Amino acid sequence: MNEVMTNEVKKKIVYSGVQPSGNLTIGNYLGAIKNFSAFSEDYECYYCVVDLHSVTVRQVPAELRKRTYEGLAVYMACGLDPQKNTLYVQSHVHEHAELSWLLGCNTMFGELSRMTQFKDKSRKHAENINAGLFTYPVLMAADILLYQTDIVPIGSDQKQHLELARDIAVRFNTTYSETFKVPEPYMPKSGARIMSLAEPTQKMSKSDPNANAIVYILDKKDDIIRKFRRAVTDSGSEIVMGEGKDGINNLITIYSVLSGKTCEEVEREFAGKGYGDFKTAVGELCADVLRPVQEEYARLIADKKYLEEVMKLGAERASYAARRTLSKVKRKMGFTDIPR
Repeated sequence: MNEVMTNEVKKKIVYSGVQPSGNLTIGNYLGAIKNFSAFSEDYECYYCVVDLHSVTVRQVPAELRKRTYEGLAVYMACGLDPQKNTLYVQSHVHEHAELSWLLGCNTMFGELSRMTQFKDKSRKHAENINAGLFTYPVLMAADILLYQTDIVPIGSDQKQHLELARDIAVRFNTTYSETFKVPEPYMPKSGARIMSLAEPTQKMSKSDPNANAIVYILDKKDDIIRKFRRAVTDSGSEIVMGEGKDGINNLITIYSVLSGKTCEEVEREFAGKGYGDFKTAVGELCADVLRPVQEEYARLIADKKYLEEVMKLGAERASYAARRTLSKVKRKMGFTDIPR
């Protein structure tokens, strides 16, 4: 294991994580996970099921455990080879939480109070505005900086959090000497932000109470097609991108990313056809693209022993890298080692 890591030490490092707090959507797939495997050959990749982040909202313990296995299985079903990528569960690597505390002591209250997602989630969960909800961007920074990450694939809604991670890294480096790499964002040219089918001005969210607004990776074919047929569009009829046409813009973007065609090519393909035909075509294409993912997921989720082997291997590999960074941070901050 260590020999493999030594051979790849010169590769740039990619890090990303997905919460196990609900079924993953095509937004998660098209905006993030689908692109992850492209990094595997040229980068050292760490992909994490970020279960610590999910508990800022109350979770049913048995459901959280179940979703954690499912999240790992979805990663692999979407093409992430555990031999080429470090796939692991966040809570299995205690260095995440420890570094989060140390970085929290180097993060300003004002910085956290400006995080727009804290404000949004506070409105949605007014009965549980806990400290973790306020400080979880620091844990996100720890996730990233722990692995000396070069590149972080993100959607536009996470840009503010990555900027905070960069600010924390620069501040720590200035205060204690060069310690962390300052990570750069990677945002796909298209498909980085898939919108709700019911409210196309808002991002598709797995926590949306409207089931018709969301297409899940594991949805059945008939359900996928039905949801797309019900997708909200404007009063026009032409399949063209345009200002104020949020619904059709979203559908064209989804079809473009699924098919690998440009938006202009999609417009030409459906010239002269109406919204009804196009919605059905998007649904059928989506179902066809997801079918092999779903079949592989079904195989993986049935093999709990194998998933646990992947978890164990991933935690060992992640811990190896995490310990080196955390040890450096603690030494520079003045902490003592356990006497031998």
